[in-house]
Amino acid sequence: MSDGFDLAKLLEERAGERYELHARHLNHQLPRMLRTIGFDRVYERAEGAYFWDDEGGDYLDMLSGFGVMGLGRHHPVVRKALHDVIDASLADLTRFDCPPLPGLLAEKLLAHSPHLDRVFFCNSGTEAVETALKFARYATGRPRILYCGHAFHGLTAGSLSVNGEAGFRDGFTPLLPDTAVELGDLAALERELARGDVAGFVVEPIQGKGVHEAPPGFLPAAQQLLHRHGALLIADEVQTGLGRTGDFYAYQHEDGVEPDLVCVAKALSGGYVPVGATLGKEWIFRKVYSSMDRVLVHSASFGSNAQAMAAGLAVLSVIEDEQVVANARATGDLLRTRLAALVDRYELLHEVRGRGLMIGIEFGRPSSLKLRGRWTMLQAARRGLFAQMVVVPLLQRHRILTQVSGDRLEVIKLIPPLIIGEREVDRFVAAFTAVMDDAHDGSALMWDFGKTLVKQAIAGR
Repeated sequence: MSDGFDLAKLLEERAGERYELHARHLNHQLPRMLRTIGFDRVYERAEGAYFWDDEGGDYLDMLSGFGVMGLGRHHPVVRKALHDVIDASLADLTRFDCPPLPGLLAEKLLAHSPHLDRVFFCNSGTEAVETALKFARYATGRPRILYCGHAFHGLTAGSLSVNGEAGFRDGFTPLLPDTAVELGDLAALERELARGDVAGFVVEPIQGKGVHEAPPGFLPAAQQLLHRHGALLIADEVQTGLGRTGDFYAYQHEDGVEPDLVCVAKALSGGYVPVGATLGKEWIFRKVYSSMDRVLVHSASFGSNAQAMAAGLAVLSVIEDEQVVANARATGDLLRTRLAALVDRYELLHEVRGRGLMIGIEFGRPSSLKLRGRWTMLQAARRGLFAQMVVVPLLQRHRILTQVSGDRLEVIKLIPPLIIGEREVDRFVAAFTAVMDDAHDGSALMWDFGKTLVKQAIAGR
């Protein structure tokens, strides 16, 4: 057995080259972007909702790896499960057996998923969506999928076909023959269904881009329309599922919604091993896998691997044992209420919305002449620059990591680990208040950075 590989030694010798290695061998725009906005930190360790840089500074994570770290980083139960499954030396991925872990994870996941019967395991959210698109088309015998404007369902070719953001689609066409309708527009949905060629409608109950929730009554009404026209409802719960919004799934906030297919991923991994899943009704799976000849008609090489299944089982166990969903609901209500109380205080702050620990903070045109002039300067250069002006000092001055909720949006999205509590709420609200005070007082430091962003936006054209 080779003893020539020493991971700890390799990291010790080369970790200082991290940004140079990315610039040389990977996406060269990533280190450039991070340096431009002052996000080029060196993080050395992480635990729970925090990570620490090379100078020992602690950072509050309000991003959770785009929702992957639902339980925070390095949860001990998930970590132990992975050690255990590796140490077990299982005969994994033989391809010609039925190991117990996939069945056990499917059983546990379906226990939280009334009206759904079977699971297909894959490796990511976009694969879960791809699976749903294929299953819907085969089960209905129809070609077209409907989706919502501004939706995000992934970046592989099929998922990109139902991505409602032009910036992701540009240059990658032609895509699949799918059609966008606006979230909440039942009349548009019915017009498309009337053409008779729609296999399904894929929808995020709360859109990640901008944090926009489906209007009350839309999902149950859409479901009725779809079923009346022989089409399927596909709920994309990749980001909203597993407790993020204060219920296990976001569609469960509405009575009577029973999707035909549901996509999950992200938090199911525990932050360790990529795993995605498409859950569906019995008749759909039986139609896709209609004979032994079709046993491998849809599969994934690494789907159902033991490490991913162990991580998923551990995650669901923690969600149940530690009342994670209830915590997300209570802590999210607290955070959203405290932020909403600031809307009347700051004219640049227009709305706070969301459910559970998926919160959007939207900024808008101020009323005072002085602030309006600065706002107009930013908007003329590029929409979304003010939100970026808030994100940067939150990290640089207050060591809190957040994100702008989408290109050219004046919205910050908060999707922290579901384990945060009042301590983290206090820290974020205090920091956000300080940044908003600076913005409204005309802090030279903050608005000078805004001018820098304007110059970069103009140069980027």
